[in-house]
This record gives sequence, C-alpha cells and structure tokens, in this order.
Amino acid sequence: MTTLTVAPAQARWLAVTSVAVGTFAVVTSEMVPVGLLTSIAADLQVSDGTAGLMVSVPGLVAAISAPVLAIATRRLDRRIPLLAMMGLLVLANVLSSVAPTYPVMLAARLLTGVAIGGFWAFASGLAPRLVPQGAVGRATSVIMSGVSVALVLGVPASTFLASSLGWRAVFLIVAALALVVFAVLFRALPAMAGDAAGGAREPLTGRIKLLLAVTVLVITGHFSAYTYLAPFLEQVSQAGPALIGTALLLFGGAGVIGTFVGSGITARHPGAALVVRALLIGLAATALALSVTPLVPLAIWGLAYGGVGVALQLWIMQWGGRELATAAFVSAFNVSVSLGSFLGGRVVDGVSASAVMWVGAGLALVSAAFAGIVGRRRTTGS
Repeated sequence: MTTLTVAPAQARWLAVTSVAVGTFAVVTSEMVPVGLLTSIAADLQVSDGTAGLMVSVPGLVAAISAPVLAIATRRLDRRIPLLAMMGLLVLANVLSSVAPTYPVMLAARLLTGVAIGGFWAFASGLAPRLVPQGAVGRATSVIMSGVSVALVLGVPASTFLASSLGWRAVFLIVAALALVVFAVLFRALPAMAGDAAGGAREPLTGRIKLLLAVTVLVITGHFSAYTYLAPFLEQVSQAGPALIGTALLLFGGAGVIGTFVGSGITARHPGAALVVRALLIGLAATALALSVTPLVPLAIWGLAYGGVGVALQLWIMQWGGRELATAAFVSAFNVSVSLGSFLGGRVVDGVSASAVMWVGAGLALVSAAFAGIVGRRRTTGS
C-alpha cells in the first residue's frame, strides 16, 4: 500500500484545515433547519415558531455540553472526543432525516447539540497545539472561519438542495459530510495528550465577562431575526421558493467574502471590527423591516456577519482568554443561538414576521454600542 508522506509544516496546516472543516460540519448541522423551517413545520404539523425549537434546542444543549465535556475528557487524547463528537453528528443527522414526528426530530436535534458543544469547545482552542506560537492567530482564524462559513453558507446551500431533493435528503447529505470529516480528522490530526493533572482552571476576568456579554447581545440579535428569514421572505416580501433560495445564497456568498476580506484588520483590531459589523447588521435588518427590496440588505447583512465569530474569538484571545474562556465563549454563543431563535419564534407567532426584523435590528444596534463602550474601557484602562 502506498503511504502519503507530508512535510511537518504541511501536516500542521492540514490538521488545522481539517478542524476548520469539522467546525463547518457541526455548525452547518446546527443551522440546517433555518432554511427548511416552513417545509419541516408543514410536514411534521407544527407552527413556524414551534419549529424554531429545532435551532433553540441544540443551541442550549451545546451551551451545556461544551464545558461539561471539556472537563470530563480533559485527560484524554484530544483526538478521541473530537472523533466521538463527529461520529455522534453522523448519527444525529441520519435520525433527523427519518424522523416521523416532531418529538423524534427534537431528540435528534438534542444529539446534534451535544456534538456541537463538544467538538467546538475543543476545536476553537486547538491552534496552539497544532502550529508554532507565531502562527496561532492565523490558525485560529482558519479554524473559526469554519464556523463563520457554515453560518452564512450552510443555510442557503441546504435551502437550495431542499428545493429539488426535499428536506430529509438534506439531512442525509449533511450526515455524509460529517462521515467524510470523521475520516479526514482520523487521518490528519496528530496525537494531542490530555492534561493528566486536570489542568489549571483560570478564573474568568471581568474583561472576559464583558466580552461574553457582547457575544450574547450580538448573537441573540442576529438569530432572533435570521432564524425566521424564510417565513419573513414568504409572508412580507411575497417570495417563492426559488427567490428565497437565491436570496439566502446571496446572503451566504456575501458572508464568505466577509469572513476573509479584512481578516488582517480583524486580527489586529477585533473590537473595532465587531462594532462596524454589528452596526451594518442593524442597518440591514432595519431596511428589511421597512420593506426595502430584500436582496441588497441581505447581501450587506451577510457581508457583515461573516466575520463576527472570528472577531469575537480573537478579541477574547487578545484579552488573555485561554481554555476556560474559550469554553465559556462557546457556551455563550450557543445560549445566544437558542435565546435568539426562541425570542424570534415568540415574536413571529405572537406579532408578525415583519416585527422580528425590528427586534433583530434593535439588538444589533445595542450590541454595537455596548461593544464600543467595552473596547473604550480597555483602551483607556478604566
């Protein structure tokens, strides 16, 4: 049998890239229902707001599982929990694809949440184990870009596929992606010893807690509106399936561009970059609420949101956050996904699909102001 020999530097970056693809797979799994919400709701006979629990449940479970699994598996080779979580993701998506009732779907989504929290908690802090110190910032950006690209590209891609194949086939496709990622991770990741002593547990500083609050505000605002884009486009913009798929693909394409363009500035000034991105999200959601033709606001929104996850992670690292801070960030992010989708669902069911855009816009603008205040406190040393 022929063995592929990879130079050490190439091997390190292959490992980084494989982890980035893994984060793409887990977050795509988390976000798949966003673009399929109305179809799944109709087939499983629940309201759009209730169907939004398919996003809320895994977000909440991921928030709990991230620190729990990080502590429970801290003495294991890091490859073991990463591979276990990817295997669990395969199972969860297969179960989602065949779910005959909504309770079974929620059970599958609960498993998805465990996989998301466990994988992401380890993946986001792996860069120092995979590359030299001077390349940690770049490697972290690559790993976190998997999250950002999934958030902005996974949903429109799944919506596009569902228009011709159906939503059940989309879950099977995501399961196949997770299976491929499992094989790549098994091949690419080096052994990474756990901490036999249990590890030092650094306290969360006041500065890190402020950044976690920023995370909750901006991510809650985004998902309160973003989760319900499909119902909004149907009911307010009178868009059909083809236009909805096109609009979400435009959002995703803009988001991919936004993830990588300006990455150097984001790495150097993550706080300022986050303020600008949150402002743009707020303005775009406001334009949608005012019934502006949706394509341009969606493109601006996607462009802005593309680098939000990277900016938040790098800002926390810049302020000295280590493993505990990373696990707390993963928890805060996923709690916010759950909170935002739940809040938006109550607004959609209780008020209207248009009102949810005002909620998202307001929270985005508040988060921009708060992030600016937090950044200024750091700059002035107050």
